[in-house]
Amino acid sequence: MRAIPVVLAFILAILGSTAWYYLEQNSRNNFIYGGMPERTESGWQHWYRVLRNDGFMVGYSDLRLNPMWSTYWLQELTDAQKQQGYKRPGQFSEDWRTVWRVKHQDYTRSGYDRGHLAPNYAISRLYGKKAQVETFLMTNIVPQKPNLNRKIWQRLEEAAVDHFTKQFSRVAVITGPVFDQDIQRLDSWVEIPDGFYKIFVGINTQGKAESMLAFLMPQTVQGNESLNAFVVSVDKVEEVTGYNFFSELDDQEEAKLESLEIDPRWRLWEVARKPSRY
Repeated sequence: MRAIPVVLAFILAILGSTAWYYLEQNSRNNFIYGGMPERTESGWQHWYRVLRNDGFMVGYSDLRLNPMWSTYWLQELTDAQKQQGYKRPGQFSEDWRTVWRVKHQDYTRSGYDRGHLAPNYAISRLYGKKAQVETFLMTNIVPQKPNLNRKIWQRLEEAAVDHFTKQFSRVAVITGPVFDQDIQRLDSWVEIPDGFYKIFVGINTQGKAESMLAFLMPQTVQGNESLNAFVVSVDKVEEVTGYNFFSELDDQEEAKLESLEIDPRWRLWEVARKPSRY
């Protein structure tokens, strides 16, 4: 008779884990458009773990000590959201979910800024204070040169939430670092990216993708360049990152969207040379 409670407990554990897996997958799918990035190259360099946060999600590498990608949704801000601002946290925070916890001080006097992937401005206004605080977790942070982080990267983030969202019903974003074979690290062992990518997907009122717009920016930018200079196809981003994005889309649709470069529907020319705020 004692075997019955054991079997029942086993069945309940299986059901519970299955339910958790379903809920987790469903939650992840709500954050990302077109499926999780799939590795197209073998090796530890492309491995990641998924970490969900309020308003955004990251694929984090405990070996590179970098987020490999971050994804979130944007839509046009209301007037009330534009006025809503939260005080920035005093410093960036360790993430207890990581194997090796990167600290705020690990970037100090390194010559690199603590660059956000999921941006403070857009996430805080769209998703609230808790989401803003989580953008300051070190699992959302990458080493970026000041001319990149404070100038052209800031310009691109501002264009995304203030301009691109006016052209579509919603905009899906996936962004992350690019590494070459020459591994360089901060003294704290955080790997230094060679550049960064950002992919935008314009979604219509029926929830379908109409267009994609992708950028590749090296660490060596001056910061005042035209955004047009860094436009590439999604195919190019996949080539340099070793990931296949949007794999759940229909093959023909995926091929068509990922081969695009400058699509006039984004009206990029209107903001390509807008100066940075810093």
